[in-house]
Amino acid sequence: MAENQVTDVQGAPVGNTDEAPVFQIQRVYLKDLSLEQPNSPTILLEQTQPAVDIQLGVEAQPAAQGVYEVCVTATVTTKIEDRTVFLVEAKQAGIFEIRNLPQDQMGPVLGIACPQIVYPYLRASVADIITRAGFPPVHLAEINFQAMYEAQQAEAAK
Repeated sequence: MAENQVTDVQGAPVGNTDEAPVFQIQRVYLKDLSLEQPNSPTILLEQTQPAVDIQLGVEAQPAAQGVYEVCVTATVTTKIEDRTVFLVEAKQAGIFEIRNLPQDQMGPVLGIACPQIVYPYLRASVADIITRAGFPPVHLAEINFQAMYEAQQAEAAK
């Protein structure tokens, strides 16, 4: 009696799938979002162009065996002189299943690939909340997460 063999869509035999690398997006979600307008309404009457400061961060942590949460955080501070017009803090997260990857590839996947997937959602959330607050949207620039990751690795090596 012949054994049944599992094949892929092209008909090629599939080996032991327990060892195949796995990378799947489980979920992308808005983890935290806050908006503050501490000097409203008087500052809204100002005609001066505000200064905008944007800070970004990436963090990754295990959530379960082979499952990781990656968060991209943005802090947008807009000021006229020393008075805050508005402050937005947003944390967009993703849950990723990552299995059977060599350990030397985990850092780049968690520090580059996952943030590239999550970041467009963060950009949309930030622009949306600022628009809903009555201001022209602040569009976060595209980010080269590979350069950001490499800079962090170089800084950690010092």
